[in-house]
Amino acid sequence: MFDGYIICGTPRTGSTLLCNLLAATGSAGNPDSYYGRKFMADWAREWNLPDPATMREEDYDRTYLAAAIRAGKGGTSMFGLRLMRENLEDLIAILSRVFPGLESDTARLERAFGRLLYVHLTRDDKLAQAISYIKAQQTGLWHIAPDGTEIERLAPPQEPRYGFERIRDEVARLEGYDAAWNTWFAAQRITPFRVVYEQLEADPAATLQRVCETLGMPAPQAHEVRPGVARLSDATNEEWERLYRQDISAIM
Repeated sequence: MFDGYIICGTPRTGSTLLCNLLAATGSAGNPDSYYGRKFMADWAREWNLPDPATMREEDYDRTYLAAAIRAGKGGTSMFGLRLMRENLEDLIAILSRVFPGLESDTARLERAFGRLLYVHLTRDDKLAQAISYIKAQQTGLWHIAPDGTEIERLAPPQEPRYGFERIRDEVARLEGYDAAWNTWFAAQRITPFRVVYEQLEADPAATLQRVCETLGMPAPQAHEVRPGVARLSDATNEEWERLYRQDISAIM
């Protein structure tokens, strides 16, 4: 039924957890941010691609696309991609160079990746999402394993500092990204498959089963599902939520 899927997300919605769960099935590809603008140079080095300065832009785009498809399949027949809303236009611009003359974004995406399931990954609690994002930026720690081991650290450790305006602006930005996804889905006549962070976190096995069934492939038994990441939320997150609600009430 489907050749692949795109996890259409925003930061701190559990996309790493969902990607890990899907990759661990051994049949649902290996989704990752292959077209995240901050990571493409790193992927190109990992895949030993030629220096883009030595090639025509369109030729490099085709070479990168072929490598991304191989990586996204991970030795399976299913392609997986994680795509944040801020990178959508970049990907469409690349595909427009590779496949000129197509009339819609979905035509370009499906020409590149085949029949796609669009998984819209959202988080109901935008305040918690914003706090999680800002705290990760400040502390440098983005993901930990269930045993507490650091998985992804992007900066040296620093103490997190509460800031009302920073959180307020981030809530608005995340709400804007969600609205932008919904606008794009409507314009492209896509009915996405919805996954909500709160449900994913509460029952990863059930969420994985829903996604796999929709893709038309078997899902692991619940006792076989091992989430590869753990929550980073702690007393600091709770205190920032309390302070923010207090501050927002004072100006309303």
